[in-house]
Amino acid sequence: MHRHGIDTRKLGRAKQPRELMLRNLATSIVLHEKVKTTLPKAKAIRSQLEKMITVAKKGDLAATRKLNSYFLDVNASQKLLKELAPLYAKRNGGYLRITKIGPRVGDNAEMVFIEFLDTEKLVKKVKGTIIKEPKEEKTKKVGKKLIQTKAKVQGKKK
Repeated sequence: MHRHGIDTRKLGRAKQPRELMLRNLATSIVLHEKVKTTLPKAKAIRSQLEKMITVAKKGDLAATRKLNSYFLDVNASQKLLKELAPLYAKRNGGYLRITKIGPRVGDNAEMVFIEFLDTEKLVKKVKGTIIKEPKEEKTKKVGKKLIQTKAKVQGKKK
């Protein structure tokens, strides 16, 4: 028998474990913006996740509820609504990139990185504080020599 007209990837699992695994992978991709996984899983999740981004671009109450019902973490749906959807407001699809990184040691499965495009435009936050770009090195002219000094980063010690 041939699989003509069948677009669902089985991934060696029954329906409910497969759906939960894909929802978990989608949640991880949204939260971490780049995830290492196998090629069939990445191809399976790409279409679902791009549809969720399109839903998030609407930004209304129905979209929020649909995202909250799909993702396993509320933070993932909030990040998609507040950070990623405005980033892709002018883009019509193609929000994800799949990059092959070679076979996995052990079972030789094709491994890939799946990541969002243009995420370098996002402002990164760590523990509630915004990470700023590192300051450029300053040079001091002492006599005829140039001495380079690095900008000091002052942090609070506990």
